[in-house]
Amino acid sequence: MAEIDHFMPLLMQHEEEGLLSPVMSHGNVHFMWIKHSNLYLVATTNKNSNASLVYSFLYKIVEVFTEYFKELEEESIQDNFVVVYELLDELMDFGFPQTTESKILQEYITQEGAKLEVAKTKVPTTVTNAVSWRSEGIKYKKNEVFIDVIESINVLVNANGSVMSSDIVGSIKLKTMLSGMPELRLGLNDRVLFALTGRDKGKTVVMEDVKFHQCVRLSRFESDRTISFIPPDGESELMSYRINTHVKPLIWIESVIEKFSHSRVEIMVKAKGQFKKQSVANNVEVRVPVPSDADSPKFKTSTGNAKYVPEKNLVVWTIKSFPGGKEFLMRAHFGLPSVENDEAEGKPPITVKFEIPYFTVSGIQVRYMKIIEKSGYQALPWVRYITQSGDYQLRTNV
Repeated sequence: MAEIDHFMPLLMQHEEEGLLSPVMSHGNVHFMWIKHSNLYLVATTNKNSNASLVYSFLYKIVEVFTEYFKELEEESIQDNFVVVYELLDELMDFGFPQTTESKILQEYITQEGAKLEVAKTKVPTTVTNAVSWRSEGIKYKKNEVFIDVIESINVLVNANGSVMSSDIVGSIKLKTMLSGMPELRLGLNDRVLFALTGRDKGKTVVMEDVKFHQCVRLSRFESDRTISFIPPDGESELMSYRINTHVKPLIWIESVIEKFSHSRVEIMVKAKGQFKKQSVANNVEVRVPVPSDADSPKFKTSTGNAKYVPEKNLVVWTIKSFPGGKEFLMRAHFGLPSVENDEAEGKPPITVKFEIPYFTVSGIQVRYMKIIEKSGYQALPWVRYITQSGDYQLRTNV
């Protein structure tokens, strides 16, 4: 019996005992695992391995397989078994992560039928280069780089309207269309950098838990906070960060939920945009929980439309365009059966989804993007800011 055969029984046993953890042991073998849709990705070790490296690698496998198969699930693994085998052979060697950049892997591990051509079996030199994430000889007619600064707001508001926890999780994504091997330098309004250089003017941000793409020179960042790199071609995530700050909820929700036993439930929800008037939130969804035995829904909204989603016990109120400073109202009426449901139901929170373009809640700014390439071409950087909801919850009394 192989060691991995012990994993599923061990997992089910831990689940039954309520002792589920990301690391489980059987004898002197440790299982480190993650779950993605209906798959378990498991790494085994009999040493005191670096757990953060193992988990980074497991998530990287998910990323690479998703790039290859679009959806990562049991069926895509079965349908592409040979490609999976080849990828694992390149991703790891003797227990050490090797080539993990999917764009480079796609140059020599393809999903097309294998043709026996000796010339094509050659591994690209990029794999052994110092810059293993970018091929040489890339050419574009127009040299451009698109920078997306995307911030997600996580907020938890209690039933009394007090913000219990809030933070901002951000990422800077690039779409690079540059010829040759360009050197890029990105400047942000980073408070630590401003303090180092003695410039203390204007708004600055304190970034925590900063995580970079492998292309960023960490030694430069640690010494003088310069974000210097040779970018991968095409789309990539350059960095992610967290800003631990008190965030005012951008869309404030007030709710009154009245439950008349054995007859009806009446819900009134007021949504207010607490961001500047010149900004607009797009595709706003306010999800209001309702009792599982509710029926006969009736709605009235001052804007947008509301619909009942019985399989999720939710009312979803959708507003396509929500300008800052505006207030909107939604009323819902549901019937309740005369025989009460015996099962005690919890109090799920109201959740909100939205996206506000051209706006950052933290005030982070791309101050400059310098592009240096030996041929001396001129390149255009484009910057776009987006704020969106992350884990955005408002608790209710009922």
